[in-house]
Amino acid sequence: MGAEGSQYTVGRMLRTLLLLLLIGAMAAPGQEVNAERLARAEAEPHNWLTYYGTYKAWRYSELSQIHAGNVGELTAAWAFESGFPDGGLQATPLVVDGVMVISTASNHIFALDAATGRRLWRYDYAAVQESPATYGNWNRGVAIAYGLVYMGTLDNHLVAVDLETGREVWNVEIENSKQCGCDITGAPLVVKDMVVTGVTGGDSAHRGYLNAFDAKTGRHRWRFWTIPGPGEPGHESWKGESWKYGGGSTWITGTYDPELDLLYWGVGNPAADFYGGGREGDNLYTESIIALDPDDGKLAWHYQEIPYDVWDYDSAYEIVLLDTEIGGKPRKILVNPNKSGYVWVLDRTNGEFLGAWNLVENSNWVERIGENGELIGRNEPPLGEPTFLCPAIGGGRSWNHGAYSPKTGWFYSTGLEWCQTVTVKQEEPQPGMAFFGGEFQMAHPRGGKAFSHLSAYDPVTGKRHWQYKHEYPLLASQLATAGGLLFAGDATGRFFALDAETGKELWEFRTGSGHRGSAITYSVNGRQYVATPSGWGSALAGLTTQLWPEAADFPTGSSLFVFALPEAGR
Repeated sequence: MGAEGSQYTVGRMLRTLLLLLLIGAMAAPGQEVNAERLARAEAEPHNWLTYYGTYKAWRYSELSQIHAGNVGELTAAWAFESGFPDGGLQATPLVVDGVMVISTASNHIFALDAATGRRLWRYDYAAVQESPATYGNWNRGVAIAYGLVYMGTLDNHLVAVDLETGREVWNVEIENSKQCGCDITGAPLVVKDMVVTGVTGGDSAHRGYLNAFDAKTGRHRWRFWTIPGPGEPGHESWKGESWKYGGGSTWITGTYDPELDLLYWGVGNPAADFYGGGREGDNLYTESIIALDPDDGKLAWHYQEIPYDVWDYDSAYEIVLLDTEIGGKPRKILVNPNKSGYVWVLDRTNGEFLGAWNLVENSNWVERIGENGELIGRNEPPLGEPTFLCPAIGGGRSWNHGAYSPKTGWFYSTGLEWCQTVTVKQEEPQPGMAFFGGEFQMAHPRGGKAFSHLSAYDPVTGKRHWQYKHEYPLLASQLATAGGLLFAGDATGRFFALDAETGKELWEFRTGSGHRGSAITYSVNGRQYVATPSGWGSALAGLTTQLWPEAADFPTGSSLFVFALPEAGR
């Protein structure tokens, strides 16, 4: 190497060192979480700063103190009981510099010492009644930034609580929940100086939206309507007045690409869920991935996965951001598992369709998805006639999130092998009230019993590398780590670790109640911890009793279990 090359190498090393020092300074304990820190969350594996861990939505951690060789020594370090078991515990805990924050059903928030479990403070939102659509009382998580904790509520408010004290700082009503039949169960997302939140309402006569608020003051910044009104592009895809009651909820947390400066969010099903006679057309922007300018909420691009959905298959699930090669060319892609059981792969710069593959074996709602993304052989249930459809209303996968590991290059996801019999009925919308347009009964697949599985896939092609089967629905998120591990939980209360390369089970612990939330990992003072919510509940958990009567005896709960290696073994 010549002198010029040596100087270049030294210069590059110095720039890298300066960058690391800058990141280290930004991540100093006690420093406020801000936009820059959130954008570089990967540099802080000791924390879990956002709902998915980072904006990439990988649910992956670089921590490796706990690994495939010693995970069998994992032991309980501490546990926390919230005292609110009704509805289970579906949240993702967040950790900022040794402080853990977790929300529970019925809109309570707890701050805990992440090393000991000692309670630091508790916030109780004012008691509210469930919305007319009865989405339930659960909450899936919070966001943290600018010294505040943000939570959506059951009466469709967004609140901000002081991170140090638990004192409420501001509270804004988004829309009257009794009027809209909607609420907020998903975690908000902080982007730049804004906090963005979605809404439920996909199964009620309601017009969906996404909102952004000033993160410090709560002042409303913008609203994106997921169903375009008169004069807006896409309005022609709705028949008559159906756009006013067309669903299009945004109930699961989206994500953000700081480099492209694009906000991504998945939009749910149109309403009525099964009866489409009153809303002929593509029904934009339901069943779509939308990419927005985060500064003003303007649409940059969209891709509709399922035009004119009559099966209740949401596109609202997580949006995983990957940089990879396709056809020998580098591509910035997103991977979106859909409730239908299919996984869509799109170019995240412009929404170009790159492919789709199926998570499940029992699927008859379409014959296949074409090379241009077209739905071939649609099996639309006729009015008034029972129709056997797979997967069931619970989805080929639930909302609980998959994980991506850069070590293996694989995407890990559950799949649900169950079906249903649907009878479509014509309904007239009543604003804010349930609007399903039919009835359903859960059913086992033809020739076999319903089951679930957790598998490792190539995220682009869908090639399956291994499969872990389970007799009951797997309804918890996955967590991947640099230690070569994949953590998950089941309905019976087993929290377990698999070898990420082989799928072999390496460790388990019984927490007493089933798993519906999202495990995380973090470290305090050099010791790695793995934390999992334990608390069986939700409407979907209730549906399981139609196929597994014994599930009625699965105990509810609302506990957090935290594990670590013995002090001498780390």
